[in-house]
Amino acid sequence: MSEKDLDTRFNVTYKEAKMTSGVKIIEDKETGIQYLFSWHGYAGGLTPLLDKDGQPVIKEKSEKE
Repeated sequence: MSEKDLDTRFNVTYKEAKMTSGVKIIEDKETGIQYLFSWHGYAGGLTPLLDKDGQPVIKEKSEKE
């Protein structure tokens, strides 16, 4: 997958950052699944957002742009 493919497949829908830490919500445009990316300094992690039942948060097609 090229860098251009990544730019067209994923969309940052929310970003909150301070000097060396922050969070982003990233949406996979193909699947609608949303991920939380969190970082602090040089460390970070990525996980799918889950609903109250433990299922991945998926943006419905009617909500997509």
